Amino acid sequence: MSAISSSAAGSGERGLVRRLFSRPTSAAGLAVLAIILIAAVLAPWITPYAPGKLSIAHRLQAPGIAHLFGTDDFGRDVLSRMIFAGRLSLTVGFSVVVLSSLIGVLLGLLAGYFRKLDRPLSRLIDAMMAFPDILLAIALVAALGASAANVVIALGIVYAPRLARVVRASTLVIRELPYVEAAKALGVPTPVILVRHVLRNVASPLLVQGTFIFANAILAEAGLSFLGVGVSPDVPTWGTMISLGRQYLDQAPWIMFFPGGAIVLTVLSLQLVGDGMRDLLDPRLAKDI
Repeated sequence: MSAISSSAAGSGERGLVRRLFSRPTSAAGLAVLAIILIAAVLAPWITPYAPGKLSIAHRLQAPGIAHLFGTDDFGRDVLSRMIFAGRLSLTVGFSVVVLSSLIGVLLGLLAGYFRKLDRPLSRLIDAMMAFPDILLAIALVAALGASAANVVIALGIVYAPRLARVVRASTLVIRELPYVEAAKALGVPTPVILVRHVLRNVASPLLVQGTFIFANAILAEAGLSFLGVGVSPDVPTWGTMISLGRQYLDQAPWIMFFPGGAIVLTVLSLQLVGDGMRDLLDPRLAKDI
């Protein structure tokens, strides 16, 4: 029986990927994400210069053959720094998705399955969502200290309530279904029911929400770095590059333009993939496709 379920799950995942590629917008988003990811992974081998290499004689040089994306105020190659910055920005975004999923899934399952915990946990979730995301993130990073790890922790806490509400809403419905009641009657342990019967059935909305949180986390990290409360300015991220280049906007706009374009492309691609997954995984929307 488990083999059949595993086979069905595997074929379902492969079918989802095929259907995503069959949609032009989702396929375009996946292609752009693949290019950005490959460039970030292969950064040490494909960048023309070291990201921290200084060349004062070539500072603020416009894009050309020697430097395709120009240089910054210290003569560092913008293209090389942008590719290396993508590694950290993508790592932060993915780590935020993982951390927020762990916290959100735990809170959502507890609030949705255990009636006594629903009210206090729901009030906690509502209280966390009452604060604007960026303000709460700034407060948490200020309390924890500026570093990539603390940015991940802060944003993971900020976005966890979104996932918790999704999981709670689905759990409230699933816990009343006959097969869950049958599992309880047969004496199946509660942790097994939560993982095998509840969590597996909320995987689809979690996957969709994860793509949106990934995009929001990249934007939030860039915003925090731009404000000077995120990652150290010495570490290249798309946000720190934009922050350092804003004083040269009139003289060398390419310092901000290219990292900003990378953020736009990445976030737009994630949104396109997320929209495609939502349309394919939601039965009500899938009928219209």
